[in-house]
Formats: sequence, C-alpha cells, structure tokens
Amino acid sequence: MLPWVGVALAEVTWVITLKTKAEIEIMYRAGQIVAETLAVLAEEVRPGVPTIDLDRMAEERIRKAGATPAFKGYQGFPYTLCISINEQVVHGFPSERRLDEGDVVSIDCGAIVDGYYSDAAETHRVGKVSAQADALLETTERCLREAIAEMQVGHRLQDIGYAVQTLAESKGYSVVKDFVGHGIGRALHEEPQVPNWGKPNRGLRLKPGMVLAVEPMVNIGGEAVRVLEDNWTAVTCDNSLSAHYEHSIAITDNGPRVLTQIAA
Repeated sequence: MLPWVGVALAEVTWVITLKTKAEIEIMYRAGQIVAETLAVLAEEVRPGVPTIDLDRMAEERIRKAGATPAFKGYQGFPYTLCISINEQVVHGFPSERRLDEGDVVSIDCGAIVDGYYSDAAETHRVGKVSAQADALLETTERCLREAIAEMQVGHRLQDIGYAVQTLAESKGYSVVKDFVGHGIGRALHEEPQVPNWGKPNRGLRLKPGMVLAVEPMVNIGGEAVRVLEDNWTAVTCDNSLSAHYEHSIAITDNGPRVLTQIAA
C-alpha cells in the first residue's frame, strides 16, 4: 500500500529504525499470513468472481490466523485488500465488479502481528490474457526479483530502483514515479521511501536490520497516473495496463530475507 508521492532523488537524511532479530521474526510471522492469504486468493481469481468476495475471504483468513488486516481503517481505507484491475495501478477498491476473462488484477494485502506489519502484492491473470499483458506481468515480477537481489549489506538504496527501472525500460515499459515503496515495521509506512527508479551507487547504504517493502509498479504505456474521485484508486492517464508486485524484505548479513514468501 503506497501513500507516499514520489521523492526527489537527491541525498536525503532518513530516520531509519533498525529491527532486531526478534522483531524480524515477528514480521516474518505476519509475512507468512500475508503470503498464505495471497496464495489462497490466487486460486480464487477467475472470470465472474466479484472482487468484494476476495476481500471478505482475505479478512476472514487473516483474523482466523490471529492477525489484524493492516489496511482496513488505515487513513480511512475501508477494505482489507487493495484490488486494482487493468489500468488501475494501486489502491483500487474491492466491489461487486466481476472479473472478466483477459483482465489482470493486482491484489495487495497486509497483516499485523503483535504490532508489527508485513505487506505484499501480486498481479494475476484472469483466465487467458493477451500476449502483451502476459509479458508485462512477467517483466514486472522479474523486476521485483532483480530489486531483491540488490538488497545486500553495503549496497545503496538507489541500486534497488535502478534495477527495476533498467529492466522495465529495456522492455519498453515505464515505471510509476508518483508512488514508491517504503520502510516497514511497527508502522505500515516507515522511512526510507524506496523509489522504483534511480542511479546506481546513490543513496543511503543498506544495513542489517533494515526492512523494506519493495514494490515495482510498471505500465505498458506512459508513467503518468491520476487518482479517481474516491481519493484512493490510482489509474494510468493513458488507460494502459499496469502491473504491481511487492514483498517485505529484511536486510541481513546473509543476504535479503523475503518475509512475505511462503517458506519452502
């Protein structure tokens, strides 16, 4: 979930809250609930399904697991999930709208365990999609993997966004710059902001104990977005398709630890 408008990429002094190993374990527990919820929802994505049904299912599952939905009530957001279809980039409202064959749908989910947050998102194909849509989703998911690979101790913050931007633009896509990823911990959104663009070897150095929610948002068309009258749903200005993937990741001495990925 992305409340922040894009930042200037000049050197910024961030106030970073490093997490202990014990805190990261709690966030991992929250992350597993998010990951398992998303896995269940993925099986339910099909033509004809109202997106509000997915929201109800997610809230029930999160609460039964002993967690609290992270988004519901956050700054007035009224649902457990952000569900964004086709040209909707992020923050879409679940509703009685039914998914159609050929749609792409982003599902963004968060959970709180013992006061700590985790946050993740996936974009799904609804039935058979166009080759153009399929390629967008494949590239955006790969952007997230390449971003995570940069999350090594001693690397720089902008290395993450540079990896996303380089891959996306090499495929002819654009990255959204009006919204960014974020630190996460006792709050859903903590410093630093994590843009999906940048220059290598710039920005703060990554340290053990940092936990970041990294979330590429990639458009087939231009990067420009606008927010609808509900004051939440962001859509592409040219109505082109958009995809969104996200994980919460802890920086450790042993490399990045993805907290919102189901343990093997």
